[in-house]
Amino acid sequence: MKARTASRLAWSIGTVSIAMMVAALALMFVDRGTTLPPAAASDSWSFANVLNVFVNIAGTGIGILLAWRRPDNRIGWLFLVTGSALAINVFGTAYGVHSLVVDPGSLPAGREWAWISTWTWLIGLCMISFLFLLFPTGLLQSRRWVPVAWLDSVAFVPVAGAIIFYTTEAWNHPYSHASSGAPNFLFLIVILPILAAFSASLAALVVRFRRSVGDERLQLKWFVTGAALVVASFVPGFLDTSPNLSPLVSVLQSLAFLFLFSAIAIAVLKYRLYEIDVVINKAIVYGVLAAFFTAVYLAVVVGIGAAIGSAHSPLLTVLAAALIALAFNPVRDRAKKLANRIAYGKRTTPYEVLSEFAQNMAGSHSLEDVLPRTAQMLAEGTGATRADVWLLVGSELVDEATWPTAAPLDRVPAINSDGVLIPGASLSMPVRHEGELLGAISIHKSLGDPVSAVEDKLLADLASQAGLVLRNVGLIQDLKASRQRIVTAQDAAARRLERNIHDGAQQLLVALALKQRLAEGLVDKDAAKAKHLLSELQTDTAAALENLRDLARGIYPPLLADQGLAAALQAQARKSAVSTTVDAEGIGRYPQETEAAVYFCTLEALQNVAKYADASRATVRVSASDGHLLFSVQDDGVGFDPAAKGYGTGMQGMVDRLAALGGELRVTSNPGTGTHIEGTVPVRGFNSPSAGQPPA
Repeated sequence: MKARTASRLAWSIGTVSIAMMVAALALMFVDRGTTLPPAAASDSWSFANVLNVFVNIAGTGIGILLAWRRPDNRIGWLFLVTGSALAINVFGTAYGVHSLVVDPGSLPAGREWAWISTWTWLIGLCMISFLFLLFPTGLLQSRRWVPVAWLDSVAFVPVAGAIIFYTTEAWNHPYSHASSGAPNFLFLIVILPILAAFSASLAALVVRFRRSVGDERLQLKWFVTGAALVVASFVPGFLDTSPNLSPLVSVLQSLAFLFLFSAIAIAVLKYRLYEIDVVINKAIVYGVLAAFFTAVYLAVVVGIGAAIGSAHSPLLTVLAAALIALAFNPVRDRAKKLANRIAYGKRTTPYEVLSEFAQNMAGSHSLEDVLPRTAQMLAEGTGATRADVWLLVGSELVDEATWPTAAPLDRVPAINSDGVLIPGASLSMPVRHEGELLGAISIHKSLGDPVSAVEDKLLADLASQAGLVLRNVGLIQDLKASRQRIVTAQDAAARRLERNIHDGAQQLLVALALKQRLAEGLVDKDAAKAKHLLSELQTDTAAALENLRDLARGIYPPLLADQGLAAALQAQARKSAVSTTVDAEGIGRYPQETEAAVYFCTLEALQNVAKYADASRATVRVSASDGHLLFSVQDDGVGFDPAAKGYGTGMQGMVDRLAALGGELRVTSNPGTGTHIEGTVPVRGFNSPSAGQPPA
């Protein structure tokens, strides 16, 4: 059956059934002052009968919702068939009493409706037995329960046959003492299969409950209790052999069914069974509004009208409409809060969570507060005892925000780019941006409160929106870390330059000053020694000059500024402690900052080769391709595991220097296979620069 057809059929059946029950209430109310014969007295206006009708209306309403939202599940249709059968029974009884007893001949087909009402209630009873057997999936547990389904189908036939036979025999006097029904002993004999059918269906429900786990067990917990009460409420009725149930037994049965329907509603609302919590939420709102409007209208038009003797005054109708208009928005808001409280408890609704998160992303909170607020919204929207927001740092997930405030959890390794696993979490979701794993969100729930399908969907939706936030947080943290590294590197470079000047050039210049004073004193005393000392001064001056040139090369080598990368790298290779080959053919001039970045990164790499690689040779290659300047340094040393050791201070400085220009660094190495360092820097517009001075 198509969904649209099923929806129309469900609403049609349910609406007609509810209309018949409302009509039955109206007939009973009209006939409430009439003295009825004993055979019809139990069908008069009374608390027990009114309660029974309202319980049937509630069951029919649940059937409409279930069949409408999940037409493939038999549970909703069982409710609708039950409601229809009971509606025919209630309406037929009230109709027959009015047309045959209260006002004979006033309505057509009174005997037919009275006769139909005597046995249609059995259809509803049969459907309730099937409800016990099939709830909550609408399917049998296994083929072993097929005989129980057949027992449910045929157990009611003998009772229905007996009732139809005896009521047909008493056709002309349906509400007289002569039509009281079958003999008591025959009634007891044919009722035994019904007891067996109900007992078997209840046993199937208990077995299903004992084998269930997770959400299904929670769904069945209250339903099993309600089913047991319904069966127990029928026992006094079966033992009472009189043709009519006592009012107390009728009330007990109605209350038992009311508890059963409430148990189904709990399963629907609390555990999101059949995914119709949104529909019921709206139904509660509209129901409260309708009840309020009706109450206002009755109070103003009927109540005040009866008091002043003018129930049909147009002025009262206008007054009622005005009061309804004024109170509409406040009542609607309160109805929404009531519906949300019933559907979601004290939790924030999923829609409120997503809306508030969107506002946070738009800037209603500072970026530092977004992650704690996200954790708080996550906990409030799912009822979790703890919610965490994780950020990917390297290859690990770090707990960046927790709600309620608690100690952060230990770092967790990211499994891969497709998923995460948070130990102890009830549910965790990876957070990605443009396919890149950036972090995760996780919740911890109590043992008696499993994660529902709605909460799972909420986490997935929140994770899909949190990607941009975690991207921004990660960028800010990277920026802060890079700034700190830059400041640290500048301080270290200043200290190193000061130390080199103090230990090198300054000592040489001090020595030069001392020798100059000695030479000045020896000029008149010992010309030969003075001449020799002046010769040493020339040598020391040349050494001091070379030392200062070396210091200058560390700041920005003059050769690089004058002749470019190829010449500067060739000169540095000649001084390297490891045999180094430079391949930089065709490399011209590039922006000063680009040449400096490649030059100093290459020098840092060669220093690492000399210090740690234990290599016999190294190769430096520089080339230009597709708007990028590429360089690499490869050695034949011992190698290392980059994942285990990470980047040291020098390597991190290379990464930061290249990243400042939009470039990147890649390190490939394995123990025993040497190390290969590759770097790229974008230089669009300088693919084929001419030799000479560096461009401005």
